[in-house]
Amino acid sequence: MTRVTDAVRPRAGRPADALRQEAHAVARAGRAAWCEPGRERDLVVQSMKAAAAALIAWSVASYWLSDPMALMAPWVAMVLVQATIYSSLRQAAQQWTAMCAGTLLASAAQALTGNTLGALALSVPVLMLLANWHRFGDQGIYGATTAVFTIASGAVSASAVGHRVGQAALGAVIGIAVNAFVFPPIHLRDVGENLAALARESGDVLCGIAGDLRHTEWDAQSTARWSGEAARLERRLNALRSARAWSRESLRLTAGPLRAVNRAPRSLPPEEEDERWGRVTGHIGALTRTLTVAADPGRTPVPPDARALRSYAGLLELIADACHAESDRLRDPRADTRPDGDGEDAMGELHEQLQEELQEHAAGGAARATVLGTLLLQAENIWTETVPSARKQ
Repeated sequence: MTRVTDAVRPRAGRPADALRQEAHAVARAGRAAWCEPGRERDLVVQSMKAAAAALIAWSVASYWLSDPMALMAPWVAMVLVQATIYSSLRQAAQQWTAMCAGTLLASAAQALTGNTLGALALSVPVLMLLANWHRFGDQGIYGATTAVFTIASGAVSASAVGHRVGQAALGAVIGIAVNAFVFPPIHLRDVGENLAALARESGDVLCGIAGDLRHTEWDAQSTARWSGEAARLERRLNALRSARAWSRESLRLTAGPLRAVNRAPRSLPPEEEDERWGRVTGHIGALTRTLTVAADPGRTPVPPDARALRSYAGLLELIADACHAESDRLRDPRADTRPDGDGEDAMGELHEQLQEELQEHAAGGAARATVLGTLLLQAENIWTETVPSARKQ
């Protein structure tokens, strides 16, 4: 077997591996949607609601209003089943305005030019410019697409224009009504899930750093991995902030009886928790940056000795346990996750050992003491944020 075939063979299996992984992901999502409430089930509910809104709008426009080309109503109804009731109303106004503009401009262009190509050339460029107007949000493109449908259908009379605009309004009413009264979307669960995940992943990152400091050689490869994990925490923090914003919006225009229909959690973790774990994420990022600087042979600061690193690794492991306990508390506020006295005593002993190590390092030079002192300060910051008794002091 040649080097060429050796290089090609693994690549040939990549599409199959990607398809297999995608199939496993779909299967996991399906099981999650079937077994328990969560994001997967919410997506299924929203998808079915959008399909139901389109069917209802088609039925009303086609059978009750006797419209043989009932296109606009189901299209608008399906699109407007959005993630929140407030966004459905906002996008309904934007989309209906864009469609009115597209219908009117297309009809006028057809009347002026008298042919399809001329009408398209006259109306579509203007509508594409209007699509970028911030007042339309991301709904501006519907003005241009509506113009294309209007010109292609040849229905540009005053009655046809009014009929098309009326269909869009009908679809908007049906889409908003289905979204508001059929399992109204209330996004409270994602905040708690992301917050608990951020706490657990913070503990996982600290455990990984502690294990590397204790058991492996401290080098640039290790610090690159820690930096990647710290960046993953930042992405989780951004997801938490996005979920918090969605939760606020989902509660707007949602009355108490409508909230009772949705079996989402009745309350949210306080926003102070977001700020607290945001600070923890920042401290972990600062810790990994300090380790990265110390691992660079071209920089003045140098790593602490092996004994100090072992003590520091033990302290990080205890703090990681506190992060995991806080994650369990955030998932189930009734659970008793307070650290026992032995764990706090062990933290205190390790902290005293590191203080002694810092004094010894200071006697040997500022370069080595700088890194240990900075690492110890960052560990104290994380400890204060994650250990309940430490926060009360």
